[in-house]
Amino acid sequence: MTSTAHHPAPHSAEPMELLRGMLEEEFAAQTARLTQLTVYARLPRHGGHDPHTLEMLAASARRRIAETAHALRRMSEGSYGVCADCRRPIPLGRLRALPCATRCGVCERSR
Repeated sequence: MTSTAHHPAPHSAEPMELLRGMLEEEFAAQTARLTQLTVYARLPRHGGHDPHTLEMLAASARRRIAETAHALRRMSEGSYGVCADCRRPIPLGRLRALPCATRCGVCERSR
């Protein structure tokens, strides 16, 4: 008896549109957050915030914007939801929890 590799079918359009909406909302929220942090950094006394903390928060917002933009780009290219390592579909549950995920759970744990 021979075994064949089982590759799950690509995700249907409905969950992908929900994920796209989640990613677009995250992009907008992080962009607004970065704008707010930039304004605080330029205010006298930094709007009551520690300059180092502001820079760390801004760096985090920039990173999340980049991850979200990358995920949206993968969606438009048709490679979103496919593991960057094993090339199998990333389970929808993982994508719902981590919409910017580029790897399935197995490959992520093995890194």
